[in-house]
Amino acid sequence: MPRLVLISDTHGLHDGFASRHGGLPDGDVLVHAGDFTKRGRLDEVRAFADWVAGTGFAHTIVVAGNHDFLFQKQPELARELLEAVPGLVYLEHETAEVAGLRIFGSPWQPWFCDWAFNLPRGEQLARRWRQVPSDLDLFVTHSPPFGVLDLCDHGERVGCEALRDELPRIAPKLHAFGHIHEARGVVERDGRVSVNACSCNLAYELVHAPIVVDVDATRVAIATSEAGGR
Repeated sequence: MPRLVLISDTHGLHDGFASRHGGLPDGDVLVHAGDFTKRGRLDEVRAFADWVAGTGFAHTIVVAGNHDFLFQKQPELARELLEAVPGLVYLEHETAEVAGLRIFGSPWQPWFCDWAFNLPRGEQLARRWRQVPSDLDLFVTHSPPFGVLDLCDHGERVGCEALRDELPRIAPKLHAFGHIHEARGVVERDGRVSVNACSCNLAYELVHAPIVVDVDATRVAIATSEAGGR
């Protein structure tokens, strides 16, 4: 049963795991659901790659987020920097098999403040999510689906409606995402475990420990997490 260590929205503050949480928990696969930089600069991507290389994980899965501009502006360079790290797989709307798990990762999200990987709500996003295969062990997106761990501090749900509508067909055992810092948490619903793994709070302070999940052919078990989720 592979053990996954889930993080997201670290915004360049990855070193804070050592000082605040004694380092990352042990696991088979490190999963980052996007926004590992603040502004998507080349030096930030290099620093993230160096950090991942030093974590000791045999496998790492990464998707980009809305802050990670380099992956839209210079995609070949950005991918090359990450995939130079042994065991790191960067997924940009594509599938991989890692540690015996069938995984799909995608950065796309509803339009948000002219950041990276934006698409208008409606058919353009729906078309993307219809391309995702079904029966995944792990589905990693930056955006949450509408209505699941997507409640902003001001009371509005901002997840993706088209993603919500396709999830019953995709039927992942585990759906990991981030983006909405204040909605971090874990929800088990409709035979699926959903994890908003944001590591930073709304003030961009790295305060949350990783969420650890065990996955096998039949079930998903939350090994450690912090309470919450909305």
